[in-house]
Amino acid sequence: MGIAIALGGGAALGWAHIGVLRALQDNGIPIRAAAGTSIGALAAVAYAAGKLDPLERIARSTNWLRVLSYLDIHFRPGAMLGGRGILRDLEMHFSRLQFQELLIPSAAVACDLVSGRPVVIDRGPVNPAIMASIAIPGLFRPVQFDGKVLVDGGVVMPVPVLAARQLAPHLPVLSVNLQGDYHGRRVATAIRARPARNHPSMAVVRASTMLLMAELARHSLALDPPDYALTLPVGHVEIHDFTRADELIAIGRRTVEERIDDIRALVGRPPRRPVRR
Repeated sequence: MGIAIALGGGAALGWAHIGVLRALQDNGIPIRAAAGTSIGALAAVAYAAGKLDPLERIARSTNWLRVLSYLDIHFRPGAMLGGRGILRDLEMHFSRLQFQELLIPSAAVACDLVSGRPVVIDRGPVNPAIMASIAIPGLFRPVQFDGKVLVDGGVVMPVPVLAARQLAPHLPVLSVNLQGDYHGRRVATAIRARPARNHPSMAVVRASTMLLMAELARHSLALDPPDYALTLPVGHVEIHDFTRADELIAIGRRTVEERIDDIRALVGRPPRRPVRR
Protein backbone atom coordinates (compact mmCIF):
# COMPACT_ATOMS: atom_id res chain seq x y z
CA MET A 1 0.00 0.00 0.00
CA GLY A 2 1.35 3.41 -0.96
CA ILE A 3 2.57 5.37 -3.94
CA ALA A 4 5.74 6.02 -5.89
CA ILE A 5 6.64 9.62 -6.62
CA ALA A 6 8.36 11.15 -9.66
CA LEU A 7 9.88 14.57 -8.93
CA GLY A 8 10.65 16.69 -11.98
CA GLY A 9 13.55 19.01 -12.68
CA GLY A 10 13.41 22.79 -12.55
CA ALA A 11 16.47 24.26 -10.80
CA ALA A 12 15.37 26.64 -8.01
CA LEU A 13 11.72 25.72 -8.51
CA GLY A 14 12.61 22.37 -6.97
CA TRP A 15 12.30 23.80 -3.48
CA ALA A 16 8.56 23.29 -4.05
CA HIS A 17 9.17 19.52 -3.88
CA ILE A 18 9.85 19.94 -0.17
CA GLY A 19 6.33 21.30 0.34
CA VAL A 20 4.86 18.45 -1.71
CA LEU A 21 6.68 15.83 0.35
CA ARG A 22 5.77 17.51 3.65
CA ALA A 23 2.09 17.66 2.73
CA LEU A 24 2.06 14.01 1.69
CA GLN A 25 3.70 13.08 5.00
CA ASP A 26 1.27 15.19 7.03
CA ASN A 27 -1.71 13.59 5.30
CA GLY A 28 -0.46 10.07 5.91
CA ILE A 29 0.23 9.22 2.26
CA PRO A 30 2.86 6.45 2.32
CA ILE A 31 5.64 7.08 -0.22
CA ARG A 32 7.28 3.73 -0.96
CA ALA A 33 9.63 4.80 -3.78
CA ALA A 34 11.00 8.11 -5.05
CA ALA A 35 12.65 8.99 -8.37
CA GLY A 36 13.90 12.42 -9.33
CA THR A 37 15.45 14.39 -12.15
CA SER A 38 17.91 17.22 -11.48
CA ILE A 39 16.78 19.12 -8.35
CA GLY A 40 14.05 16.48 -8.10
CA ALA A 41 16.78 13.87 -7.67
CA LEU A 42 18.17 15.79 -4.72
CA ALA A 43 14.72 15.99 -3.12
CA ALA A 44 13.95 12.32 -3.82
CA VAL A 45 17.21 11.06 -2.34
CA ALA A 46 16.97 13.39 0.65
CA TYR A 47 13.51 12.02 1.40
CA ALA A 48 14.63 8.43 0.88
CA ALA A 49 17.58 9.00 3.21
CA GLY A 50 15.44 10.56 5.95
CA LYS A 51 17.18 13.90 5.41
CA LEU A 52 14.34 16.16 4.32
CA ASP A 53 14.87 18.32 7.43
CA PRO A 54 18.43 19.41 6.55
CA LEU A 55 17.40 19.98 2.92
CA GLU A 56 14.59 22.25 4.08
CA ARG A 57 16.95 24.14 6.39
CA ILE A 58 19.35 24.70 3.48
CA ALA A 59 16.51 25.82 1.21
CA ARG A 60 14.99 28.29 3.67
CA SER A 61 18.36 29.79 4.62
CA THR A 62 19.69 30.23 1.07
CA ASN A 63 20.53 33.81 0.11
CA TRP A 64 22.44 35.20 -2.86
CA LEU A 65 25.80 34.86 -1.07
CA ARG A 66 25.19 31.15 -0.57
CA VAL A 67 24.07 30.82 -4.20
CA LEU A 68 27.34 32.38 -5.35
CA SER A 69 29.33 29.99 -3.15
CA TYR A 70 27.50 27.05 -4.71
CA LEU A 71 28.11 28.24 -8.26
CA ASP A 72 31.90 28.41 -7.99
CA ILE A 73 32.45 30.37 -11.23
CA HIS A 74 35.67 29.37 -13.00
CA PHE A 75 35.10 29.21 -16.83
CA ARG A 76 37.27 26.12 -17.27
CA PRO A 77 36.89 23.73 -20.23
CA GLY A 78 33.59 21.86 -20.17
CA ALA A 79 31.70 24.22 -17.87
CA MET A 80 31.43 27.74 -16.48
CA LEU A 81 30.72 26.58 -12.93
CA GLY A 82 32.64 24.24 -10.67
CA GLY A 83 29.91 23.27 -8.22
CA ARG A 84 32.38 22.56 -5.43
CA GLY A 85 30.05 24.15 -2.87
CA ILE A 86 27.24 21.81 -3.91
CA LEU A 87 29.54 18.80 -3.70
CA ARG A 88 30.74 19.92 -0.26
CA ASP A 89 27.14 20.01 1.05
CA LEU A 90 26.36 16.63 -0.51
CA GLU A 91 29.42 15.14 1.18
CA MET A 92 28.33 16.66 4.49
CA HIS A 93 24.82 15.22 4.40
CA PHE A 94 25.17 12.01 2.38
CA SER A 95 28.83 11.14 3.00
CA ARG A 96 29.49 7.67 1.50
CA LEU A 97 25.81 6.73 1.40
CA GLN A 98 24.79 4.10 -1.17
CA PHE A 99 21.41 3.82 -2.86
CA GLN A 100 21.08 0.33 -1.40
CA GLU A 101 21.20 1.86 2.10
CA LEU A 102 18.28 4.28 1.63
CA LEU A 103 15.07 3.82 3.60
CA ILE A 104 13.00 3.35 0.43
CA PRO A 105 13.98 2.59 -3.19
CA SER A 106 15.16 5.77 -4.89
CA ALA A 107 16.76 6.80 -8.18
CA ALA A 108 18.39 9.80 -9.85
CA VAL A 109 17.92 10.30 -13.59
CA ALA A 110 20.75 11.62 -15.78
CA CYS A 111 21.38 11.69 -19.53
CA ASP A 112 24.23 9.94 -21.34
CA LEU A 113 25.60 12.42 -23.88
CA VAL A 114 27.10 9.61 -25.97
CA SER A 115 24.01 7.43 -26.43
CA GLY A 116 21.49 10.23 -25.93
CA ARG A 117 19.46 8.04 -23.59
CA PRO A 118 18.30 8.51 -19.99
CA VAL A 119 20.30 6.74 -17.31
CA VAL A 120 18.43 5.71 -14.16
CA ILE A 121 20.89 5.38 -11.28
CA ASP A 122 19.56 3.37 -8.35
CA ARG A 123 22.70 1.52 -7.26
CA GLY A 124 26.08 2.60 -5.96
CA PRO A 125 27.13 5.90 -4.34
CA VAL A 126 24.52 8.64 -4.02
CA ASN A 127 26.70 11.76 -4.43
CA PRO A 128 28.00 11.26 -7.98
CA ALA A 129 24.52 10.27 -9.10
CA ILE A 130 23.05 13.54 -7.81
CA MET A 131 25.91 15.55 -9.30
CA ALA A 132 25.27 13.88 -12.67
CA SER A 133 21.53 14.50 -12.49
CA ILE A 134 21.99 18.25 -11.78
CA ALA A 135 24.85 18.79 -14.27
CA ILE A 136 23.16 21.43 -16.45
CA PRO A 137 24.97 21.29 -19.83
CA GLY A 138 27.40 24.17 -20.28
CA LEU A 139 27.09 25.28 -16.66
CA PHE A 140 28.36 22.23 -14.79
CA ARG A 141 30.92 19.77 -16.07
CA PRO A 142 29.58 16.37 -17.21
CA VAL A 143 30.09 13.54 -14.74
CA GLN A 144 31.99 10.40 -15.70
CA PHE A 145 30.00 7.53 -14.21
CA ASP A 146 30.09 3.82 -15.01
CA GLY A 147 31.79 4.49 -18.35
CA LYS A 148 29.22 7.10 -19.39
CA VAL A 149 29.34 10.88 -19.84
CA LEU A 150 26.36 12.16 -17.86
CA VAL A 151 24.53 15.48 -17.73
CA ASP A 152 21.25 16.78 -16.31
CA GLY A 153 18.47 14.22 -16.74
CA GLY A 154 16.03 16.98 -17.68
CA VAL A 155 17.48 16.88 -21.20
CA VAL A 156 15.61 13.64 -21.89
CA MET A 157 13.33 12.86 -18.91
CA PRO A 158 12.23 16.06 -17.14
CA VAL A 159 9.55 14.20 -15.13
CA PRO A 160 10.85 10.69 -14.33
CA VAL A 161 7.66 8.63 -14.30
CA LEU A 162 9.32 5.70 -16.06
CA ALA A 163 12.10 5.63 -13.45
CA ALA A 164 9.52 5.59 -10.63
CA ARG A 165 7.69 2.69 -12.28
CA GLN A 166 10.93 0.75 -12.62
CA LEU A 167 11.55 1.20 -8.89
CA ALA A 168 8.06 0.07 -7.87
CA PRO A 169 6.06 -1.45 -10.74
CA HIS A 170 3.31 -2.54 -8.33
CA LEU A 171 2.56 1.01 -7.11
CA PRO A 172 0.65 3.95 -8.65
CA VAL A 173 2.88 6.90 -9.57
CA LEU A 174 2.30 10.52 -8.58
CA SER A 175 4.28 12.94 -10.78
CA VAL A 176 5.27 16.51 -9.92
CA ASN A 177 5.96 18.77 -12.90
CA LEU A 178 7.75 22.10 -12.33
CA GLN A 179 7.87 23.08 -16.01
CA GLY A 180 4.19 23.10 -16.97
CA ASP A 181 3.29 26.66 -15.94
CA TYR A 182 4.62 28.39 -19.08
CA HIS A 183 1.84 30.99 -19.18
CA GLY A 184 2.70 32.00 -15.63
CA ARG A 185 6.31 32.76 -16.57
CA ARG A 186 7.31 36.37 -16.11
CA VAL A 187 9.06 36.39 -19.47
CA ALA A 188 5.93 35.07 -21.22
CA THR A 189 3.88 37.81 -19.58
CA ALA A 190 6.40 40.41 -20.77
CA ILE A 191 6.17 39.07 -24.33
CA ARG A 192 2.38 39.44 -24.28
CA ALA A 193 2.60 42.98 -22.94
CA ARG A 194 4.78 44.43 -25.73
CA PRO A 195 4.43 44.90 -29.48
CA ALA A 196 6.49 42.34 -31.42
CA ARG A 197 8.96 44.94 -32.69
CA ASN A 198 9.88 45.95 -29.12
CA HIS A 199 10.80 42.53 -27.76
CA PRO A 200 14.41 42.37 -26.50
CA SER A 201 16.29 39.52 -28.16
CA MET A 202 17.22 37.86 -24.86
CA ALA A 203 13.58 37.94 -23.75
CA VAL A 204 12.60 36.10 -26.91
CA VAL A 205 15.35 33.53 -26.35
CA ARG A 206 14.35 33.02 -22.72
CA ALA A 207 10.64 32.72 -23.53
CA SER A 208 11.42 30.20 -26.27
CA THR A 209 13.64 28.18 -23.92
CA MET A 210 10.95 28.11 -21.23
CA LEU A 211 8.38 27.01 -23.81
CA LEU A 212 10.73 24.27 -25.03
CA MET A 213 11.15 23.00 -21.47
CA ALA A 214 7.39 23.05 -20.88
CA GLU A 215 6.72 21.14 -24.09
CA LEU A 216 9.46 18.60 -23.33
CA ALA A 217 7.85 17.93 -19.94
CA ARG A 218 4.42 17.61 -21.56
CA HIS A 219 5.69 15.09 -24.11
CA SER A 220 7.56 13.18 -21.39
CA LEU A 221 4.33 12.81 -19.42
CA ALA A 222 2.40 11.81 -22.54
CA LEU A 223 4.97 9.10 -23.27
CA ASP A 224 5.01 7.83 -19.66
CA PRO A 225 1.68 8.84 -18.09
CA PRO A 226 1.55 8.82 -14.29
CA ASP A 227 -1.46 7.63 -12.36
CA TYR A 228 -1.90 11.19 -11.10
CA ALA A 229 -0.12 14.34 -12.24
CA LEU A 230 0.55 17.54 -10.33
CA THR A 231 1.64 20.64 -12.23
CA LEU A 232 2.77 23.27 -9.75
CA PRO A 233 1.92 26.95 -10.40
CA VAL A 234 5.50 28.18 -10.03
CA GLY A 235 6.04 29.91 -13.38
CA HIS A 236 6.19 33.36 -11.79
CA VAL A 237 9.42 32.42 -10.00
CA GLU A 238 12.65 32.53 -12.02
CA ILE A 239 14.33 29.14 -12.26
CA HIS A 240 17.63 30.63 -11.03
CA ASP A 241 16.16 32.32 -7.94
CA PHE A 242 17.06 29.97 -5.08
CA THR A 243 16.15 32.61 -2.47
CA ARG A 244 12.37 32.07 -2.59
CA ALA A 245 12.16 28.74 -0.81
CA ASP A 246 9.49 29.84 1.68
CA GLU A 247 7.10 30.76 -1.14
CA LEU A 248 7.86 27.69 -3.24
CA ILE A 249 7.52 25.25 -0.33
CA ALA A 250 4.15 26.82 0.48
CA ILE A 251 3.04 26.38 -3.15
CA GLY A 252 4.01 22.71 -3.11
CA ARG A 253 2.19 22.11 0.14
CA ARG A 254 -0.93 24.02 -0.98
CA THR A 255 -1.15 22.17 -4.30
CA VAL A 256 -1.15 18.80 -2.53
CA GLU A 257 -3.72 19.96 0.02
CA GLU A 258 -6.04 21.08 -2.79
CA ARG A 259 -5.82 17.63 -4.44
CA ILE A 260 -5.52 15.48 -1.35
CA ASP A 261 -8.77 13.54 -1.88
CA ASP A 262 -7.65 12.48 -5.36
CA ILE A 263 -4.19 11.59 -4.06
CA ARG A 264 -5.63 9.52 -1.21
CA ALA A 265 -7.65 7.59 -3.79
CA LEU A 266 -4.36 6.46 -5.38
CA VAL A 267 -3.32 4.47 -2.32
CA GLY A 268 -4.18 0.84 -2.91
CA ARG A 269 -5.19 1.43 -6.52
CA PRO A 270 -3.51 -0.84 -9.13
CA PRO A 271 -1.06 1.15 -11.26
CA ARG A 272 -1.77 1.79 -14.91
CA ARG A 273 0.24 -0.19 -17.41
CA PRO A 274 3.43 1.53 -18.54
CA VAL A 275 3.25 2.83 -22.12
CA ARG A 276 6.85 1.91 -22.92
CA ARG A 277 9.38 -0.52 -21.55
